[in-house]
Amino acid sequence: MQLFPGGSSKVFTRNNESRRSLTPYLLLLPGMAWLAIFFIIPFFSLFLTSLMAPAGESVLDGYKTAFQISNYFNAFSEYWPEFAKSLLYAASATLLALLIGYPLAYHIALRAGRWRNLMLVLIIAPFFASYLVRTYAWKTILADDSLITTALNAMHLLPQDRLLNTPIAVIAGISYNFLPFMILPLYASLERVDPRFLEASKDLYANPVRTFTKVTLPLSMPGVVSGTLLTFIPAMGDFINASLLGSTKDKMIGNVINSQFVIVRDYPQASALSFLLMSIILVIVFFYIRRAGTEDLV
Repeated sequence: MQLFPGGSSKVFTRNNESRRSLTPYLLLLPGMAWLAIFFIIPFFSLFLTSLMAPAGESVLDGYKTAFQISNYFNAFSEYWPEFAKSLLYAASATLLALLIGYPLAYHIALRAGRWRNLMLVLIIAPFFASYLVRTYAWKTILADDSLITTALNAMHLLPQDRLLNTPIAVIAGISYNFLPFMILPLYASLERVDPRFLEASKDLYANPVRTFTKVTLPLSMPGVVSGTLLTFIPAMGDFINASLLGSTKDKMIGNVINSQFVIVRDYPQASALSFLLMSIILVIVFFYIRRAGTEDLV
């Protein structure tokens, strides 16, 4: 005896398949709602603000809705030196973090042995302190009477006889604060390198330098690209390091945006600067990924 007639069985199967097909969308719903509330809506609000025009003679009179595309041209023509300086500082800090982070990640992934977990904890440990506290610590380390500055001055290695309030301090602070973002992707990529490839390279009489350039580095390129992006992108918009470690001549575009929003309250120009910064970063990232040959990361 059949408990379910043929027609009822088909209906039950269709309903079950329908529920299964909806399950992924239901699981995505909280994340999509989060993005809509905290990213998409603010994104369009910022874009509309960037096109506003002054409602009167003063900022106290507020702004009115308009399609004033000239805000973008005015913002870029006035603050292009800050954009260039941000690009220079972010690129320099990213390169410095790569030069420091790659050997360290290589050692942790392939040479650390039983010390691997301890070294990873030491890399992550600075995150337990506030970003602001870490930057203030560097202000003390690079002070004019600090041990580092005194030693470098004794060797006549500082052109301005100081480190604090110079571009060197800003780049050093950015590199330090974002160094874990460089090391961790590199470590994850290097850890997946099959040691047999390195052994095969040695068996084929390749020296260590050739093994690194032909085997290790190409296999770790996804980590290099991920680490440089995770360092460069936030470094472009950073303003804490330039405020605390640099002088008034070392202002980055993040400092300008912060000043326009908080102090001057020129919201259209600040919004336009923010969109210009996002656009520049997107263009750089696109061409960088295409050049690196890792389009699958996009």
